[in-house]
Amino acid sequence: MPMLDSVAELLGVEGPIARTLDGFSVRQQQQAMAQAIADAIDAQQDLIVEAGTGTGKTFAYLVPAICSGRKVIISTGTKNLQDQLFHRDIPLIRNALKLPVTCALLKGRSNYVCLDRLRKTQDLAPQQEPHLIPQLQHLQEFARQTDSGDIAQCDAIPEGDPLWFRVTSTADNCLGADCDDYQACFVMRARREAQAADLVVINHHLLLSDMALSEEGFGELLPAADIFVVDEAHQLPEVASSFFGTGVSTQQFVDLANDVHRAYLQDINETRDMELLCHQLNKSARDLRLVFGAELRRGPWQEIQNNSNVARSIDRLLELNDELKAQLSPLVERSKDLENAYERCSTLSARLHAVTHQEQADDILWYEVHRRSLSFHVTPLDIAPAFSEHKQRKGGNWIFTSATLTVDHRFDHFSRRLGLHATAARQFDSPFDFSRQALLYLPKGLPDPNSPDYSEAVMRIARQVLQASDGRAFLLFTSHRALRLAEQALRGTIDFPLLVQGEAPRDHLLESFRRTPNAVLLGTSSFWEGVDVRGEALSCVIIDKLPFATPSDPVLQARLDNLRRQGLNPFMQYQLPSAVITLKQGVGRLIRDSGDRGVLVLCDPRLRSKSYGRTFLQSLPRMPVTDSVEAVRHFFSPRAAVVGADA
Repeated sequence: MPMLDSVAELLGVEGPIARTLDGFSVRQQQQAMAQAIADAIDAQQDLIVEAGTGTGKTFAYLVPAICSGRKVIISTGTKNLQDQLFHRDIPLIRNALKLPVTCALLKGRSNYVCLDRLRKTQDLAPQQEPHLIPQLQHLQEFARQTDSGDIAQCDAIPEGDPLWFRVTSTADNCLGADCDDYQACFVMRARREAQAADLVVINHHLLLSDMALSEEGFGELLPAADIFVVDEAHQLPEVASSFFGTGVSTQQFVDLANDVHRAYLQDINETRDMELLCHQLNKSARDLRLVFGAELRRGPWQEIQNNSNVARSIDRLLELNDELKAQLSPLVERSKDLENAYERCSTLSARLHAVTHQEQADDILWYEVHRRSLSFHVTPLDIAPAFSEHKQRKGGNWIFTSATLTVDHRFDHFSRRLGLHATAARQFDSPFDFSRQALLYLPKGLPDPNSPDYSEAVMRIARQVLQASDGRAFLLFTSHRALRLAEQALRGTIDFPLLVQGEAPRDHLLESFRRTPNAVLLGTSSFWEGVDVRGEALSCVIIDKLPFATPSDPVLQARLDNLRRQGLNPFMQYQLPSAVITLKQGVGRLIRDSGDRGVLVLCDPRLRSKSYGRTFLQSLPRMPVTDSVEAVRHFFSPRAAVVGADA
């Protein structure tokens, strides 16, 4: 097995990666990053690493991790990235290095077919839902043939289909060791494989779920490990906020009522009383949602705590939940599903009491109105103590990496949010030559972003730039309202195909964008990161405003107020650095390869008019800056493109 002191050479010109992988390009930054991680592993020290776009950070952490000979857990931001690591990147490195490293992929339980729930859904379908029979037959065949049970590998049922919820389990409804299919359970099989593997690929939600469960006194989901690599680490603070708190939703009560109804029909089916009670609980949960009206929003608990309609609806929901629990009590010996439901009644009641009655200075109580449900939450003001404690409890050597962790070349904001004090940090710039590959256009003469004329002014700029670039652009917005205004302004007024977020799933839109010449795509937050379009298809990124978080968000507002109470400046300590990191993610969509060329358009005049604009600009890759649309036209002229390619 290669020694860690030679890791950089493994990624060099004469190394096995270059000899084995077609198209692999040696990058000094990648080698340096890999060596820095290897040194940290060797010294058993934690390390934070920012790797600019194009560094090749995935290989830079995989090579030392695989070569370490230790148990490694890799956590990344999304299930798609998990699949990419497990099915593509790790096999490439493992084969190139010729190392017999075993690897496992572990996701949350809702990503695996539940054999018990599939069978019970099939049993009821002929009488209750015959239209589901063809889909259920496809699923039964999939369950027989699959080794993993991972629903991402089943093409017969579309992603997001409501049937998936019926045939997968949650922490609430899983029967655990009491299930008849426990030994054959795909979730348990995946966990056993993770225990035995040298390297385990998970996502941040599973990592934080494991920490939260251990805090509540339950068994851990993840195996012990020597090394934890956290990729896309900039996402971790927000994910941790949701897991270190408490939450409950009206949908959980609806699901409970539906599960009890189905289980009672299958296992007991003696009277109609249970059906009526389940219907009442279901309706009560939906009625509570209706009290909050049609507007989708978030708000602080204090805003509604004295609302008599809300109080009455919550009391009615709790009353029916307690009545259901009483009705289930004599049935728990006759049905494992109803025994599980009995416990769920207690859990949901306790959670709803906690999130509506808890009064602690270090917690934030808030609510969120969704399209069809309502949720209540308790979120810690500061997650750093909890994360630091859980990280210490898990032990091991931690590597945090992302393309966007610094603000003006400092790691303070990221480190402070997770309590990573005195952790070593390294920054590796992008190997791309932004001075020749890119141009930053800062339009002049734009009104204040709060002006009612702002959106129209941005669209005037956008049309000029799109004409120069022949489309081939992303327009990224900080709000859905701004996106809709832009769609109205551009639809029928530009000569390029227009793709708009919401018209299709994100991956479908991206594929359409790649296939459609001269396309223009409008997107909000989900297109600011995790999107990779290489080549001429994406040659321009236009950003409408600096991405400051909405100050009315109850969690953000509480944290800003807390900073003020400490005598700190919440804008400089929190809002500005968070916005800088988000902007860097959006900017990172533009140049994805050494042969890419493109124009970045930042429309917000505050970059020039406000002193903090310098912090944004100094945090971006160095590239030529212009305030003239003529320079944009010249950049896209055929002669300039040839010069850029030669350079």
